[in-house]
Amino acid sequence: MRAFHLSAASLDALKLVEAPTPRPKPNEVLIRLRAASLNYLDLMVAWGRFGDGSMPFIPGTDGAGEIVETGGGVEDWKAGDRVVPGLMVDWSAGPLTTASTRRLRGVSMPGSLADYAVVPATSLVRIPDQLSFIEAATLPIAATTAWNAMVMGRVRPGSTVMLLGTGGVSLFALQFAKAAGARVIISSSSDEKLARARSLGADVTINYQTTPAWDEAVLAATGGSGADLIVETVGAPTFARSLNAAAVAATIFVVGFVGGMELSIPILPINLKTLNIVGSNTGSTANLADAVRAIATTGIKPVIDRTFSFEQTVDAYRFLESAAHFGKVAIDLDA
Repeated sequence: MRAFHLSAASLDALKLVEAPTPRPKPNEVLIRLRAASLNYLDLMVAWGRFGDGSMPFIPGTDGAGEIVETGGGVEDWKAGDRVVPGLMVDWSAGPLTTASTRRLRGVSMPGSLADYAVVPATSLVRIPDQLSFIEAATLPIAATTAWNAMVMGRVRPGSTVMLLGTGGVSLFALQFAKAAGARVIISSSSDEKLARARSLGADVTINYQTTPAWDEAVLAATGGSGADLIVETVGAPTFARSLNAAAVAATIFVVGFVGGMELSIPILPINLKTLNIVGSNTGSTANLADAVRAIATTGIKPVIDRTFSFEQTVDAYRFLESAAHFGKVAIDLDA
C-alpha cells in the first residue's frame, strides 16, 4: 500500500513509500482510508515536539474510510460500512484514564496517511449519509473538541461564546454554538476571515491586530458581563486576556498552544469570578459520536479551506504551517 513515512523530526523527512498492508486482529477492523485531515497536532508530531519519537512511522491523526475486513469477534460492523475512527482508540467513553492515552492515531500508532489502517472496532463512528469522506475526515479532533467545549461550557440559548481564531475547532464551535442559540464573538487577524465567519453566523468579529485589547472589546460587546465560554486555542500570549474577557462563573476551555506553552497568569480573577478552566484532550469515541449526531441532526457542514491530493501531502502540511487556512485542511487519498 501507499503510505507516508516520517523518518525524522522535519517536514522534509515526510516521504511517500510502499508499505505492507496491515491485517486486523480480533476485535479490530481494516479500513480503506479515503481521506485525511490535518491538525496542529500533526505539525507538532512532524516537528518532533510531540509523541514518543519512534521513527519511521505513518503519521496523520484524522481520517475516514470504509471497512474492508473485520477481525474475529467484531459483530457490529461489516465490510462496506463508512466509518471514522477516534484519535484515542482505547478511550471508548467515560473519564480519561492513563491507559486510554497510550495509543493515539498518527502519534503513537500508525495514522491516516496511508491507503489502509487497522483500528479497534470500539473506536469507530458511522459517517452520516450527508457527509463525504473528506468532510468526515475533519471530525475526530476538531468537531469532538468543539462539541466538548459546548458541553463543558453549558452553552444554551442566550449564552455568549468567544472564539479565538478561525481554525477547525473554532469554526465547528461557531456552528455548534449558533445551533444552540448562543451569541458568538470571534477574533482573527484577517478581515477577510472575519467576513467569512460572519457568513457562518458570527455576531461580533474582532480583528486583534487592529484591536489588540480584544478582551476589552468582548466586555464592551457584552455590556461589561463577558463571555460565558471562551475556547482558548492560542495559549500563553492570550490567556490573561481570556481571563479578563470571561464572565462570572464562565468556562475557559483550553484547546491549543499555538502561541506558546509556558503560562504565567494571575490567580485573583480565577477566584473572584469562580472560573472553570478545563483542559481538553480531544475526547472519547462516545464524544465523537455525540458530535457526529449533532452535525447530522442540524445539517452543519465542516468548513474545509483546501483539499490536497495524497501526493501533495507535504504541501498540505506546509499550508497548515502557514496559518493561512480558514477551517480545515484536507487530503483526498483517492485524488
